Amino acid sequence: MTEIKLFCPATIANLSCGFDVLGLCLDNAGDEMIVRKVTQKGIRITKITGADLPLETEKNVSGVAAVAMLEAYERDFEPITVGFEIEIYKHIKAGSGIGSSAASSAGAVFGINELLGRPYSRKDLVQFAMQGEKLASGNAHADNVAPALLGGFTLVRSYSPLDIIRIDSPEELFATVVHPQIELKTSDARSVLKQTVSLKSAIMQWGNVGGLIAGLYTKDYDLIGRSLHDEIVEPLRSVLIPGFDLIKQTALENGALGSGISGSGPSIFALSRGKETADKIAKAMSEVYENMNLPYEIHVSKINPDGVRIL
Repeated sequence: MTEIKLFCPATIANLSCGFDVLGLCLDNAGDEMIVRKVTQKGIRITKITGADLPLETEKNVSGVAAVAMLEAYERDFEPITVGFEIEIYKHIKAGSGIGSSAASSAGAVFGINELLGRPYSRKDLVQFAMQGEKLASGNAHADNVAPALLGGFTLVRSYSPLDIIRIDSPEELFATVVHPQIELKTSDARSVLKQTVSLKSAIMQWGNVGGLIAGLYTKDYDLIGRSLHDEIVEPLRSVLIPGFDLIKQTALENGALGSGISGSGPSIFALSRGKETADKIAKAMSEVYENMNLPYEIHVSKINPDGVRIL
């Protein structure tokens, strides 16, 4: 096999209470990518459609992630005598808050790993994809790339050493995500955060993280909903997102288990039980932004159990 075509899924990170440690994988929103083995050594990005992104390897998240992987491969196994070309077909807008950079980073390392005969596990690939995230945001976080590669929900228990736990999603759980058509850079969204939090807020936050994990394992939808509360980050970031409070209120009034900021924003997510409720929430969210005359995109998706996949 010398060429592979991939679906690189969008993701929702943080999930209200789990800043930088929780994420989930979406099923029907994502990019496509072609990775090709060639005789000329090195990583080359030969084509990008759907976004104005740099082709230079060292300036593109997929290139940086791929280089990190090849450097590790040569340390772990043997010198590489071939190279790889990458074509990226972007459908996730940069700065949307649903893991645009993570999709590219995860797709690149997954594709190259397949063409090399799978020397690394999907979980091993997370550390390389994180280097793309570092280029994008200044921080090598895994809350988007982990679910993009592993599927389902993921919990980053530790960054040093990296320890990721994958969690299956309850079958009836659906996500609705609305993206108001403004760009909010992850680096800008991080700049509004405080470096310290009160003990009272921390206790509430880690209680909700534990509650959400317990709710996922026990398929307790009400517990999942009660746990989707952000005491620390959402109050600071929500002011950057037009109509946030009204969108969240509307989602809850239409049956959402919980709602919050997707990643660093400006997308807003809601989780619900069943597609019918998720569609109802999508319609209500749409009406809010239509009344505000603000362009938007909306996605209704089940939770993707597989992550990046071969097309």
